Amino acid sequence: MSGVLRVGNASGFYGDRSSAWREMLDGGQLDVLTGDYLAELTMLILGRDRLRDPTLGYAKTFLRQLEGCLGTALDRGVRIVTNAGGLNPAGLAAAIGSLADRLGLTVRVGYVEGDALARPDALTANAYLGAYGIAACLDGGADVVVTGRVTDASLVVGPAIARFGWGRDDLDALAGATVAGHLLECGAQVTGGNFSFFTELPDGGRHPGFPVAELHPDGSCVITKHPGTGGAVTVETVTAQLLYEVGDPAYLGPDVVTRLDTVELDADGPDRVRVSGVRGTPPPGTLKVGVNNLGGFRNSMTFVLCGLDIPAKAALLRSQVEAAVGPEGLEFVLARTDHPDAADTEAASALLHVHLRDGDRARAGRAFSAAAVELALASYPGCTLTTPPGDATPYGVFTADAVPQDAVPHVAVLPSGERVPIAPPAPTADPAGGPAPTAETAGGPAPADPPPAVPDRRTRRAPLGELVGARSGDKGGDANLGVWARTDATWSWLRGWLTTARLRELLPETAPLTVERYELPNLRAVNFVVRGLLGQGVAASTRFDPQAKALGELLRSRLVDLPAELTAGPALPPGPNRPIGPEAPAGGSTSREGR
Repeated sequence: MSGVLRVGNASGFYGDRSSAWREMLDGGQLDVLTGDYLAELTMLILGRDRLRDPTLGYAKTFLRQLEGCLGTALDRGVRIVTNAGGLNPAGLAAAIGSLADRLGLTVRVGYVEGDALARPDALTANAYLGAYGIAACLDGGADVVVTGRVTDASLVVGPAIARFGWGRDDLDALAGATVAGHLLECGAQVTGGNFSFFTELPDGGRHPGFPVAELHPDGSCVITKHPGTGGAVTVETVTAQLLYEVGDPAYLGPDVVTRLDTVELDADGPDRVRVSGVRGTPPPGTLKVGVNNLGGFRNSMTFVLCGLDIPAKAALLRSQVEAAVGPEGLEFVLARTDHPDAADTEAASALLHVHLRDGDRARAGRAFSAAAVELALASYPGCTLTTPPGDATPYGVFTADAVPQDAVPHVAVLPSGERVPIAPPAPTADPAGGPAPTAETAGGPAPADPPPAVPDRRTRRAPLGELVGARSGDKGGDANLGVWARTDATWSWLRGWLTTARLRELLPETAPLTVERYELPNLRAVNFVVRGLLGQGVAASTRFDPQAKALGELLRSRLVDLPAELTAGPALPPGPNRPIGPEAPAGGSTSREGR
């Protein structure tokens, strides 16, 4: 089994660009087209769908997208692999069969089940399965494979197993394909979407194309995109996605532990980045389980505070709201968006967000929002609100658990109807043994931090983002924040300067929390995991940025003392690895430079 396997992605989340499936099928050659629809919040949404109608529980938009593309995929021999099955993969597989019948098409559909766990006290509880069930469906002749909760990367790893025949002990190959899957899973994020240096992209980031991975039998790959599509694929756009929603460099998966600190990136021509050198170790003996529960009801009202005495106005309002509905479950967040001596009302105003969470829908509903509106003529001068009174909405709480791999009935249901049990991996291993993180709870400096940067160099006051890029995201109640340097010289400074203590200074909301710090020298990057920043997860969070998507850009905006000799812009190493440079923006140095 040799040759290159071309795998594309047409969806990074439930609600992604609806035209991407057509764009990817028409844009160039593919062997497999994947679609990732699931996230922690999505599972909660699907769980609530299923409460209303037990026949649902899958991503309904996928069926609408497939209607215009299924015939094309079948004609061109492009196989489709998606986790849009959510909580009901069998239901989506049956719906695809009905769609094909209506379109006059013959399609072979396989699906993977076993991830749903019996938890009477949970709305949803799903284990993150691996890739071998997907591979079995493809080996069984499936044109379309539907899964429930598998790891996002498994959508790419499964087709690679089917093409190249990898066994459980081909750990480096599995790890390489896992990196490819992680790079593709969020769609356009690897081709310039949400990129710190978006102004350098050829199209200014207006319409990035979706990605393609060219996978090789050894697990290495080239990340690229269809010709003529927007955005760019460079070492830096790939670095940004590698840092997204990861923690320990020992990246745990059900089939392999992928060592992210072994990843090597090299520019391989315009819009092509080669990913190689990835090493894998045996997977853990447990599977992650995502658990969603309904946590209660919540409501929010926002007051506009204009002009003088903003803190006093906020204090008055707080005392009045607490007196009206009681203090239990209330949260007050004052956003100082006001500017002194402003020429218009909006620029002179701060916003006081008032949130209420309660198990009693009536108290969190009109009882709260109407009480807020009743203060309009009886509170601070200039009192006004941004919204009319509204009812409460339910919110969810996400927690993570683990179960033994051999306790989960991973099953591939082939197009023929045959049910193929997928045996758990053997051997498994305790993933501990990699480099320990720098971990710090609130308090003194972490002893494992690198030594501070030399203090006697000349500096200039400027935003940190002049020299570094960042990408941040959520994992349950935790947030991750990856920061990469654009040059070797900047990396030499950054790794000694950006300690956990420094991060706490720059992002004060992290000060009372546990922060872990990991270095990824091949990527010239440090990755922070901030435990508990997002509370009980995105569905329960009242934080202004509930998924921590903007945390990295907040860090980049902070004014710091930068070494005067360091200048903004990507490195341009000589030789065949020279990336796209200023003549064709969006370049970045190769990770091999100076190693």
